[in-house]
Parts: sequence; C-alpha cells; structure tokens
Amino acid sequence: MSDLVLTTAPVLGGYDRSVGAMRLSEVSDLAIVSIAAPLGGADALAATLSRALGAEWPAPGRTVDVAGGLRLLGLAADQIFALLPRPTGLAAPAVAAALNGAAYCTEQTDAWVVLRLSGPLTLAAIERTCMLDLHPDRFPPGAVARTLTEHLGVILLREAPDAFLLLSASSSARSFLHAIETSLMNVS
Repeated sequence: MSDLVLTTAPVLGGYDRSVGAMRLSEVSDLAIVSIAAPLGGADALAATLSRALGAEWPAPGRTVDVAGGLRLLGLAADQIFALLPRPTGLAAPAVAAALNGAAYCTEQTDAWVVLRLSGPLTLAAIERTCMLDLHPDRFPPGAVARTLTEHLGVILLREAPDAFLLLSASSSARSFLHAIETSLMNVS
C-alpha cells in the first residue's frame, strides 16, 4: 500500500490582495453542496428542510441564512446550493443525512473557486464584468444570480452593500481571477 497522503489545497493558493481600500481574496474555508428535489418531491423536501434546519426553501435569486454558518442559495425552483463551513472530508453526506434522503445532494466544493471582493469600489468593479443590474434596489444584500463574467459562468452573491462572493468553475480559476483582478485595477 502506498504511503501517499492527499491533502486539500486552495485552488488559487490562498490568493489575497488589497488595492487601496479594496480587497480580493480566495475563500477556501467553505464547502458547497448542491441540493436538488427529486421529481415530484419538492414539497416533501421543503418540509424536511424546515424540520431539519428550521429554514425555508429559498426562492430563485434569494438566500437564507441558517444557524451554524449555513447559507442556502436559491438557484432554481428545484435546486439550491448550500454553503457551509468546510469540514474535514466531504460535506454532502452530512447534508444528505440531515435531510433524511429527501434530496439529491452532490458535493460541489472542489468544482468551484470562491472569491470575495469587498470595498467601496466593489460594485464598479463587478459591473464592468457582467450584464446584471446590480443596483442595491434591484440586487440587495442576500441576492444571488447565475450569470457570465467575461466569458465564464459565475454565481454572484451579494453579502453586503460593498461585498460579493463570486463562484466560478475551478477549472478556469486563473482566467476568472484575471478578469476580476483586471476590473479591480481599472476602477482603482
């Protein structure tokens, strides 16, 4: 048997950069689990979610914060993402157990890179890279959307007026970082 031991490592090596009052950093302490309702099982899943976590199923475009640092992202009528503190090992089995088999739970943690952009020019930097109306009246804190940034798929989550979480495929993490970093430099 091999003595090889695998360990997790941040996709971008723990990237963290400040430019003036702006900060762009990789978030590597979150686990991501996709939760999908089985065909005809949306109502049962919503009831289980309420019982197990004390949370309602988030509507598409909205988020729900749950105790213990769990955040549910409404991505579609029958699919959400759960963001939670990254455990040792996989998060999906624990989420599936909490939901008592009422959902299809798929580990997504290593498929995504997560960046946090914060500071007074955050909105200006993000608006340069995507076509969504991100005005706070239309996209307030707690709003989430799938969109494109440059040519890459991204999930935008507004955490605060001047802070966003940005999720994109880990396979194109360097290109995604370059797009956000370039926009940040252009507005700073």
